[in-house]
Amino acid sequence: MKKLLYLLVFISLTAQAQTKLRSKIDEKANSIEAKVIDWRRDFHQHPELGNQETRTAKIVADHLRSLGMEVTEGVAVTGVIGTLKGGKPGPTVALRADMDALPVTERNDLPFKSINTATYNGQETGVMHACGHDSHVAILMGAAEVLASMKDNLEGTVKFIFQPAEEGVSEAEIFGAEQMVQEGVLDDVDAIFGLHIWSQVEAGKIGYRSGPFMAAVDGLNVVVKGTQAHGASPWSGVDPIVTSSQIVMGLQTILSRNVNITQNPAVVTIGAIHGGIRHNIIPEKVEMIGTIRTFGVKQQELVHRRIKEVISNIAKSAGAEAEIDLSYGYPSTINDPQLTSKMLSSMESAAGKENVFIMDPQTGAEDFSFFQKEIPGLFIFLGGMKKGGDPLTTPSHHTPDFFIDESGFTLGVKTLSYFVVDYFDN
Repeated sequence: MKKLLYLLVFISLTAQAQTKLRSKIDEKANSIEAKVIDWRRDFHQHPELGNQETRTAKIVADHLRSLGMEVTEGVAVTGVIGTLKGGKPGPTVALRADMDALPVTERNDLPFKSINTATYNGQETGVMHACGHDSHVAILMGAAEVLASMKDNLEGTVKFIFQPAEEGVSEAEIFGAEQMVQEGVLDDVDAIFGLHIWSQVEAGKIGYRSGPFMAAVDGLNVVVKGTQAHGASPWSGVDPIVTSSQIVMGLQTILSRNVNITQNPAVVTIGAIHGGIRHNIIPEKVEMIGTIRTFGVKQQELVHRRIKEVISNIAKSAGAEAEIDLSYGYPSTINDPQLTSKMLSSMESAAGKENVFIMDPQTGAEDFSFFQKEIPGLFIFLGGMKKGGDPLTTPSHHTPDFFIDESGFTLGVKTLSYFVVDYFDN
């Protein structure tokens, strides 16, 4: 009986301590809302491509040092790590934000519209935070300030990971998160959390999913080789254009006839076809490039195998040859079920139970998945669409008109901070 009473008292005291910390988080997060928005607008106006985020990284590093943290710069080229040691011993938790922008020319008419340009793949282009990474950096800087203000009450260590090159860099062999893992960023970390602002989810809401959440992304390069001929006498050659057309259509049968879409979706998209130079010449070859999206290793293996079979057999049936190159990109973003279950109350406490919902699998990809391959991780979507907006007409990510409602930033700061203190208490 005494043991039961002690247990009940302990649970009650723990709950009171947790509630007190959450109250402090709320107060501090609300007080720095304007600062977080200012940071985001500054980053938005001065975006930088992957592995070029030197200005962003300096602002981040200076801020973390001002909070009394141990700071490491130049991680995975331009990444920044801040370490906050709590007043009591305990596990180590990581919070991650990505810093890079995209080669997109902004069309929004904003006072903080992007002013940067760059050369990308040999072409001059505008640079824009067209995926919301400016928001992620500002929100994590806010969470760092909140948690640093109560470090004596933290029962563990927090690593703040500001990662470069989430979108990838054409001349780099590996991605930002993958390189960070290789450089040992997670060697002493027990769990990692991250968020992504989402323009099709209303501000003030949180979307999540246990298990596979975002797709693995792989690349497809195909060269179809035929025999060149005069366009007026196609029977004298082997037409790689007709063959490529059949291949494009044949690939879609993988999704409609081989993938069990009741479990998880999959996508095979051909994004470009190049072949020929003149209207009356059947060319010798056609080149195609595309993207593959799958969920889970087994589905990935199935889709890759069928892609090779479909392309090879269609080419052979036409008397052509096909060279197939499948390249592996990001793994599937898979939220650890146990960690997700534990942190559900954190999300519901931060946003309100009615504002937290389970999302469908997303066929977009995230290199946060490289972190999750090493340790338990949870990745969530933070609403960035204006209240009452229509997800079908709101400009999507990676477009010149991409726009974020900043009213949800404080929820992001609170949620990341809740994840830390609640993980320490579990």
